[in-house]
Amino acid sequence: MSSVAAHADSDAGPRPAWSLRAGDADAIGFTNPLPERVDREWAYGGSTGRGVRVCVLDSGVEDGHPAVGELAGAVAISIDEEGEPVAAPDEEGDLCGHGTACAGVIRALAPEAEIHSARVLGANFSGSGKVLLAGLRWAVQEGFDVINMSLSTTKKQFGDLLREVADSAYFRRTVLVAAAHNMPVESFPWRFSSVISVGSHEEADPFVYYANPEPPVEFFARGVDVDVAWVGGSTIRATGNSFAAPCIAGIAALILGKHPALRPFELKTVLHLTSNNVRREDG
Repeated sequence: MSSVAAHADSDAGPRPAWSLRAGDADAIGFTNPLPERVDREWAYGGSTGRGVRVCVLDSGVEDGHPAVGELAGAVAISIDEEGEPVAAPDEEGDLCGHGTACAGVIRALAPEAEIHSARVLGANFSGSGKVLLAGLRWAVQEGFDVINMSLSTTKKQFGDLLREVADSAYFRRTVLVAAAHNMPVESFPWRFSSVISVGSHEEADPFVYYANPEPPVEFFARGVDVDVAWVGGSTIRATGNSFAAPCIAGIAALILGKHPALRPFELKTVLHLTSNNVRREDG
């Protein structure tokens, strides 16, 4: 007999750690926050993202860029000589433009959200899995409402560690939005079910997004041939899943600005139900 079966068959022994005592169900009751019919007006009509803290985990963000405005905070993540992560005030800002582009997309959708920057990439998009992991850990510990990650790592040795941090974000009610890799390779964390993974579509409207019935990519958003903010107060035209993810992050900020108590799985449900390709049977 296996140890699991023996434990299950036993009439004695301590109560399981994760168990609910008889009569305690009323103490954990809560109200379903979603109405019978979820539409965009209910989801984020009138919202500007006010009160929502969004972290752009990327190459830094150019503070004061016309498309971004003032940042609510900015740190640069590094690893010290003992191998410990360090979050210091970012004195350099965006080193390659990528983070500014993502922040500009979020700002255009959620104009009153707080945007914070955590720089984990250097010039020429250089970076390491250790710094990426450290930056994500810092952002989760800071308790941001939304974290946008338009980057990933293909190094499998960081996969389990990133999954652990992504799961902790989920349980702490932080919505983690991650761009799918632009190439058909296995990378992380966008493949994790605890994050909202995003690929791109070719349509011009940032409020057009589609639920994908065949994950791991869960949503498609605008990301092909789009104008994005860049360093030096400029803009460029660019393509990539990197710019689709902040579309969903911005819409998530709008939803949380109107419904701040939503848990990540509830917010993902709202995104699904308000996607352009999801229709109710009753029309």
